[in-house]
Amino acid sequence: MQGNELRIIFMGTPDFAVASLKALVAGGYNVVGVITAADKLAGRGKKLNESAVKKYAVENGLNVLQPEKLKNPEFLEELKLLRADLQVVVAFRMLPEVVWNMPKLGTFNLHGSLLPQYRGAAPLNWAVMNGETKTGVTTFLLDRKIDTGKILFKREIAIGENDTVGDIHDGLMEIGAKLVVETVDVLAIGNYKAIPQSEIMGEAEIKHAPKIFKDDCKIDWTNDAELIRNRIRGLSPYPTAWTTLVHKVSGKEITTKLFFVGKTDLTEKAGAGTISSDGKTFVNVACGTGWLQITDLQLAGKKRIKVQDFLRGFQQIGEYRFA
Repeated sequence: MQGNELRIIFMGTPDFAVASLKALVAGGYNVVGVITAADKLAGRGKKLNESAVKKYAVENGLNVLQPEKLKNPEFLEELKLLRADLQVVVAFRMLPEVVWNMPKLGTFNLHGSLLPQYRGAAPLNWAVMNGETKTGVTTFLLDRKIDTGKILFKREIAIGENDTVGDIHDGLMEIGAKLVVETVDVLAIGNYKAIPQSEIMGEAEIKHAPKIFKDDCKIDWTNDAELIRNRIRGLSPYPTAWTTLVHKVSGKEITTKLFFVGKTDLTEKAGAGTISSDGKTFVNVACGTGWLQITDLQLAGKKRIKVQDFLRGFQQIGEYRFA
């Protein structure tokens, strides 16, 4: 059997998943159903927000299901009626066994890391935050525990020293889409060997990629400059590292997001969070060890701007420090 002869159900939610769904549709694969998150009220106007996957699926006339609960009997019956041979999961949620075990060829997931490293909800972010020099995508067969199933295929890319998670996301989105198609074709033919993750773990320390919360994005200026720079890169452009500008006299605080910081050769001693600026072209900030130069930032309630534009409208920068 060829891949385009299979009845495929696709499961996903964000833009990262759209690229894979689009590759299947463009390749003429038979996508009989698309499962995505339920619409949610969002924004000040509380308008219904549809997932990126739903928008693409509707535009292309695909059958869309949006179950609130994956164990709902009515949803499971709908799923059975689609008679899928294979299910493909990209950036969705954990599936119950009754769902992932339903098709005769099973269910595979595209994960944004080189498994078994960085299992979890935010693998791209944590790889950059931890200063890794490479990452990739992995397709694997689902089993009872999250991100632990047998590995099918991997594709690796380098992480440059100035790459943000946004850069890595965009690169892996396209590489992952191609890998999804290749994986479907191989599973259809049946000529493959799925490798248990335990066989390739060795003695290496397993790094995890848990969900990121607001407190994880708060910059601790007492850390080493390179550690802080990696964290900012790994959170840019989303969910974004943040800090607080504090007026030295009044104590006034301004929440500030940082999207990118560069290296600087400054060596003078200063307390963590101390700001050095010419008021026109640069803003340097002292870390526990070393300094960093801010290039892109956003004050609360404002737009993201370059530091030179920021300084034109914020000439009192010398009166502040970062905390």
